[in-house]
Amino acid sequence: MRKALRWLLALTVFIGTLSTAGAATAAQSEPDIKDRLLAIPGMSLVQEKPYPGYRYFVLNYTQPVDHRHPSKGTFQQRITVLHKDTSRPTVFYTGGYNVSTTPSRREPTQIVDGNQVSLEYRFFTPSRPAPADWSKLDIWQAASDQHRVYQALKPVYSANWLATGGSKGGMTATYFERFYPHDMDGVIAYVAPNDVVNKEDSAYDRFFAGVGTKECRDRLNAVQREALVRREPLEKRYAQYAADNGYTFDTIGGLDKAYEAVVLDYVWGFWQYSLLKDCDTIPADAATATDDAIWDSVDTISGFSAYTDQGMETYTPYYYQAGTQLGAPTIHFPYIEKKLIRYGYQPPRDFVPRSIPMRFQPDAMRDVDTWVRQHARHMLYVYGENDPWGSERFRLGPGARDSYVFTAPGMNHGANVAGLVPDQKALATARILEWAGVASAAVQADPSAARPLARHDAKLDVRDVEREPALRP
Repeated sequence: MRKALRWLLALTVFIGTLSTAGAATAAQSEPDIKDRLLAIPGMSLVQEKPYPGYRYFVLNYTQPVDHRHPSKGTFQQRITVLHKDTSRPTVFYTGGYNVSTTPSRREPTQIVDGNQVSLEYRFFTPSRPAPADWSKLDIWQAASDQHRVYQALKPVYSANWLATGGSKGGMTATYFERFYPHDMDGVIAYVAPNDVVNKEDSAYDRFFAGVGTKECRDRLNAVQREALVRREPLEKRYAQYAADNGYTFDTIGGLDKAYEAVVLDYVWGFWQYSLLKDCDTIPADAATATDDAIWDSVDTISGFSAYTDQGMETYTPYYYQAGTQLGAPTIHFPYIEKKLIRYGYQPPRDFVPRSIPMRFQPDAMRDVDTWVRQHARHMLYVYGENDPWGSERFRLGPGARDSYVFTAPGMNHGANVAGLVPDQKALATARILEWAGVASAAVQADPSAARPLARHDAKLDVRDVEREPALRP
């Protein structure tokens, strides 16, 4: 009997050993996520950075310069991957500009507790072909960049995908959906401008006539006007500032034009990046304020470096697109005497080196706008009540399905789902979870039960405003 028991025990241990070894072998045979990413043709590693609970990779991906003619040259496009788990949904983010190489998590990524792929927009360095054929910088080519990245990564991240972005990134997410409507399971576009008719911008004038309070508007208008009244002494200071910092003004055509451009950005810049409570920081009586006070207020909000050659260089691709497809707003200044304004809002052509040819395509935005009104599906737009860019926004038509446009009260260009009124916040969160395929039965039955699935992380979830230069016609 003892011999039989010893035999049975030995057999059990042996089988257990085989089982453990088999599990270990299976675990070892599971490819590491870095190996899986680097096995994708055209993908190469720039850097891996540690972050608790994630793997974070900075990568380069080989893209065609022209997706219509892939054989005519390639370039390296920078992407980042914040890896959670291949079984989780993936959020595809682009800001429409350079991509940050610091780990961060956009709001939809926190809501669905998923992975995040972030893409640098083509022609923003270092993701720029050499030599640069600027005719290949358009919304279809950029959407095709996203499509190829999605196709490359979908076999690795097989769960649902959502596209997102803020400001130009929200526009980019919309264009991606318009040209490749079967890729994403949902789109969350934040504060996305929609300039359908480039020459008709009266919506912006109406916005500035009523935003905030009269007291705040009067303060801002007075400082802006005073900066033009004091043009001569403040331009002398500007010249010294430029000399001290090595700034030049070749592209815009001189210091005087740059100075006026900065000043005319002032009111727009305040409402884009500040809140109503920040009016307390604006000089109460511009006429009696010191030159220092006027200079400091304009510099803080508009930035006197913005229209130098050095300040504009990073944004050349953006200004190029504004002047070829996206359009740009024109606003008027009824509280400023005409004699004080020499140039008015200057066109994007003034902010792009003359060596780069530009031709505006008026049908590009009309096409996208029509498509969104007629075909939007699983699309969410979030705007800020006090954000000038929301004056011309995306709107839904009778053909839209399961799509929404919400406005966050009192918020600026940093508006998000968290800032919506409670009912809209719950509905938006529930739809995002549903589109991502991770909505619980409780949320499906009652959207008010919807909550972000991931805990807030102070470092990953920085709610920064999508900063971009002012667009002009």
